[in-house]
Amino acid sequence: MAGLLGACWGVGSWMTELAISPRKLQWYAWHKWAGVSIFLLLLVRLGWRLYQLPPPLPVMPVWQSWAARLNHALLYVLMAVVPLSGWLFSSAAGFTTVWFGLWTLPNLVAKDANLQVVFRSIHDLTTSLLAILVVLHGAMAIKHHWLDRDRLLARMIPGLQPRSGPRS
Repeated sequence: MAGLLGACWGVGSWMTELAISPRKLQWYAWHKWAGVSIFLLLLVRLGWRLYQLPPPLPVMPVWQSWAARLNHALLYVLMAVVPLSGWLFSSAAGFTTVWFGLWTLPNLVAKDANLQVVFRSIHDLTTSLLAILVVLHGAMAIKHHWLDRDRLLARMIPGLQPRSGPRS
């Protein structure tokens, strides 16, 4: 998910600067395809979480445990809000989303310039918040692996062994 989110964010940031052209429209289509895919993968992930609870967090201070849970909750909320706000923005702009060129998704709202501005603002803001939380999430996982030497990162990457030995 982190890789998809990063790629989608990178393409989204870069494509807006391009001059209007068929190439720019293709980048927008790829960005939308990735956004829809992220949303669908989120639904699968949430379904999996209902079936398979995550392993317990390693022992850590209460504030870190609370921060980790809050960050996870916000990540899930934003992984839903970002693609939905993009879909709403696209709908309000009058552009239909066709996932992978095969399935036409319904426009969620009618074309409306005022709504377009609102949904673009929401999409831009929530995308920035999501990017910050993803970087924070990754940085804390690396901190747990390299400094705390616990199994937290190994929970996210199957087969990864925790670092052992004294801290340097």
